[in-house]
Amino acid sequence: MADEQRTDPSCAMTRGENPPHVGPRTLVTVFDTPVATYLQHFARDVGFRTVLLDPDSDRLSWAEWRYADHVTTLPSEDFVDRTTDVVMTDHERPELGKVLEQTLRLPARWIGVIGSPRHPPAYVAELRQMGVPDGVIARIHRPAGLNIGSASPPEVAVAVLAGLIADRNRRPGGFLF
Repeated sequence: MADEQRTDPSCAMTRGENPPHVGPRTLVTVFDTPVATYLQHFARDVGFRTVLLDPDSDRLSWAEWRYADHVTTLPSEDFVDRTTDVVMTDHERPELGKVLEQTLRLPARWIGVIGSPRHPPAYVAELRQMGVPDGVIARIHRPAGLNIGSASPPEVAVAVLAGLIADRNRRPGGFLF
Protein backbone atom coordinates (compact mmCIF):
# COMPACT_ATOMS: atom_id res chain seq x y z
CA MET A 1 0.00 0.00 0.00
CA ALA A 2 2.82 2.46 0.82
CA ASP A 3 4.43 1.91 -2.61
CA GLU A 4 1.05 2.49 -4.28
CA GLN A 5 0.65 5.81 -2.46
CA ARG A 6 4.11 6.93 -3.55
CA THR A 7 3.29 6.43 -7.22
CA ASP A 8 -0.29 7.73 -7.17
CA PRO A 9 -0.22 11.39 -8.32
CA SER A 10 -3.24 12.29 -6.18
CA CYS A 11 -1.46 11.04 -3.05
CA ALA A 12 1.64 13.07 -3.94
CA MET A 13 -0.56 16.11 -4.56
CA THR A 14 -2.08 15.93 -1.07
CA ARG A 15 1.43 16.05 0.36
CA GLY A 16 2.29 19.05 -1.82
CA GLU A 17 4.83 17.10 -3.87
CA ASN A 18 3.03 17.19 -7.17
CA PRO A 19 1.18 20.47 -7.81
CA PRO A 20 -1.84 20.06 -10.07
CA HIS A 21 -1.36 21.13 -13.67
CA VAL A 22 -4.08 23.55 -14.65
CA GLY A 23 -4.25 25.71 -17.71
CA PRO A 24 -4.95 29.42 -17.67
CA ARG A 25 -8.18 30.40 -16.00
CA THR A 26 -9.86 33.63 -15.02
CA LEU A 27 -12.75 34.25 -12.67
CA VAL A 28 -14.79 37.41 -13.20
CA THR A 29 -16.95 38.26 -10.21
CA VAL A 30 -19.66 40.72 -11.17
CA PHE A 31 -20.93 43.19 -8.56
CA ASP A 32 -19.05 44.16 -5.43
CA THR A 33 -20.58 41.88 -2.79
CA PRO A 34 -19.25 39.86 0.15
CA VAL A 35 -19.63 36.70 -1.97
CA ALA A 36 -17.47 38.30 -4.69
CA THR A 37 -14.74 39.12 -2.17
CA TYR A 38 -14.64 35.54 -0.87
CA LEU A 39 -14.77 34.12 -4.40
CA GLN A 40 -11.78 36.23 -5.44
CA HIS A 41 -9.84 35.23 -2.32
CA PHE A 42 -10.44 31.49 -2.68
CA ALA A 43 -10.08 31.54 -6.49
CA ARG A 44 -6.60 33.03 -6.29
CA ASP A 45 -5.61 30.21 -3.94
CA VAL A 46 -6.55 27.62 -6.57
CA GLY A 47 -4.89 29.35 -9.50
CA PHE A 48 -7.46 31.70 -11.02
CA ARG A 49 -6.64 35.20 -12.22
CA THR A 50 -9.37 37.35 -10.66
CA VAL A 51 -11.37 40.25 -12.05
CA LEU A 52 -13.86 42.38 -10.11
CA LEU A 53 -16.45 43.94 -12.41
CA ASP A 54 -19.07 46.38 -11.20
CA PRO A 55 -20.84 48.72 -13.64
CA ASP A 56 -21.33 51.23 -10.81
CA SER A 57 -18.02 53.10 -10.61
CA ASP A 58 -19.11 54.71 -7.32
CA ARG A 59 -19.36 51.27 -5.72
CA LEU A 60 -15.96 50.34 -7.13
CA SER A 61 -14.37 53.40 -5.58
CA TRP A 62 -15.21 51.95 -2.14
CA ALA A 63 -14.70 48.28 -3.06
CA GLU A 64 -12.27 45.88 -1.41
CA TRP A 65 -9.74 45.24 -4.17
CA ARG A 66 -7.11 43.22 -2.34
CA TYR A 67 -8.04 39.94 -4.04
CA ALA A 68 -8.74 41.33 -7.52
CA ASP A 69 -5.98 41.21 -10.10
CA HIS A 70 -8.00 43.57 -12.30
CA VAL A 71 -10.95 45.92 -11.63
CA THR A 72 -13.31 47.23 -14.30
CA THR A 73 -16.80 48.54 -15.02
CA LEU A 74 -17.43 46.73 -18.35
CA PRO A 75 -17.02 43.16 -19.59
CA SER A 76 -14.41 42.98 -22.34
CA GLU A 77 -12.55 40.50 -24.54
CA ASP A 78 -9.42 41.86 -22.87
CA PHE A 79 -10.12 39.52 -19.94
CA VAL A 80 -13.09 37.34 -20.97
CA ASP A 81 -12.06 34.46 -23.20
CA ARG A 82 -12.74 30.73 -23.47
CA THR A 83 -10.88 30.10 -20.19
CA THR A 84 -13.00 32.60 -18.23
CA ASP A 85 -15.77 31.85 -15.76
CA VAL A 86 -18.15 34.72 -14.95
CA VAL A 87 -20.28 34.76 -11.80
CA MET A 88 -22.99 37.35 -11.15
CA THR A 89 -22.91 37.68 -7.37
CA ASP A 90 -26.15 39.66 -6.92
CA HIS A 91 -29.35 38.57 -8.66
CA GLU A 92 -31.25 41.72 -7.60
CA ARG A 93 -29.06 44.47 -9.03
CA PRO A 94 -30.92 46.54 -11.64
CA GLU A 95 -27.93 46.29 -14.01
CA LEU A 96 -28.00 42.46 -14.05
CA GLY A 97 -29.82 42.09 -17.39
CA LYS A 98 -27.58 44.60 -19.16
CA VAL A 99 -24.35 43.05 -17.81
CA LEU A 100 -25.57 39.55 -18.69
CA GLU A 101 -26.39 40.67 -22.24
CA GLN A 102 -22.91 42.20 -22.62
CA THR A 103 -21.25 39.10 -21.15
CA LEU A 104 -23.22 36.70 -23.36
CA ARG A 105 -21.64 38.43 -26.39
CA LEU A 106 -18.20 37.32 -25.17
CA PRO A 107 -16.64 33.85 -25.43
CA ALA A 108 -16.79 33.08 -21.68
CA ARG A 109 -16.39 29.40 -20.82
CA TRP A 110 -19.08 29.56 -18.13
CA ILE A 111 -21.61 32.19 -16.97
CA GLY A 112 -23.59 31.82 -13.76
CA VAL A 113 -25.94 33.78 -11.53
CA ILE A 114 -26.21 33.29 -7.80
CA GLY A 115 -29.80 32.92 -6.67
CA SER A 116 -32.34 30.54 -5.27
CA PRO A 117 -33.98 28.10 -7.71
CA ARG A 118 -37.23 28.67 -5.76
CA HIS A 119 -37.63 32.09 -7.39
CA PRO A 120 -37.96 32.61 -11.14
CA PRO A 121 -35.06 34.56 -12.62
CA ALA A 122 -36.27 38.04 -13.60
CA TYR A 123 -33.37 38.53 -16.01
CA VAL A 124 -34.76 36.02 -18.54
CA ALA A 125 -37.68 38.28 -19.52
CA GLU A 126 -35.36 41.28 -19.67
CA LEU A 127 -32.90 39.43 -21.94
CA ARG A 128 -35.74 38.34 -24.22
CA GLN A 129 -36.90 41.99 -24.46
CA MET A 130 -33.35 42.87 -25.54
CA GLY A 131 -33.66 40.29 -28.33
CA VAL A 132 -31.34 37.67 -26.83
CA PRO A 133 -32.31 34.25 -28.25
CA ASP A 134 -33.37 31.52 -25.81
CA GLY A 135 -30.45 29.35 -26.94
CA VAL A 136 -28.03 32.06 -25.86
CA ILE A 137 -29.88 32.64 -22.57
CA ALA A 138 -29.48 28.91 -21.94
CA ARG A 139 -25.72 29.49 -21.50
CA ILE A 140 -26.50 31.00 -18.09
CA HIS A 141 -26.21 28.61 -15.15
CA ARG A 142 -28.53 29.23 -12.22
CA PRO A 143 -28.15 28.64 -9.42
CA ALA A 144 -24.38 28.86 -9.51
CA GLY A 145 -22.55 26.39 -7.28
CA LEU A 146 -23.06 23.02 -5.68
CA ASN A 147 -26.07 22.39 -3.46
CA ILE A 148 -24.36 22.24 -0.06
CA GLY A 149 -26.91 24.24 1.90
CA SER A 150 -24.78 27.39 1.97
CA ALA A 151 -25.80 29.84 4.67
CA SER A 152 -23.14 32.56 4.51
CA PRO A 153 -21.11 34.45 1.88
CA PRO A 154 -17.96 32.32 2.42
CA GLU A 155 -20.02 29.11 2.09
CA VAL A 156 -21.68 30.39 -1.09
CA ALA A 157 -18.22 31.19 -2.48
CA VAL A 158 -16.94 27.70 -1.64
CA ALA A 159 -20.01 26.11 -3.28
CA VAL A 160 -19.61 28.22 -6.43
CA LEU A 161 -15.88 27.60 -6.72
CA ALA A 162 -16.30 23.86 -6.10
CA GLY A 163 -18.95 23.78 -8.83
CA LEU A 164 -16.65 25.59 -11.26
CA ILE A 165 -13.79 23.21 -10.53
CA ALA A 166 -16.09 20.19 -10.96
CA ASP A 167 -17.39 21.58 -14.25
CA ARG A 168 -13.88 22.29 -15.54
CA ASN A 169 -12.89 18.74 -14.65
CA ARG A 170 -16.06 17.35 -16.26
CA ARG A 171 -17.31 16.01 -12.94
CA PRO A 172 -20.85 16.26 -11.55
CA GLY A 173 -19.70 17.44 -8.12
CA GLY A 174 -20.85 15.82 -4.91
CA PHE A 175 -19.69 12.51 -3.56
CA LEU A 176 -20.67 10.13 -6.35
CA PHE A 177 -17.72 8.95 -8.42
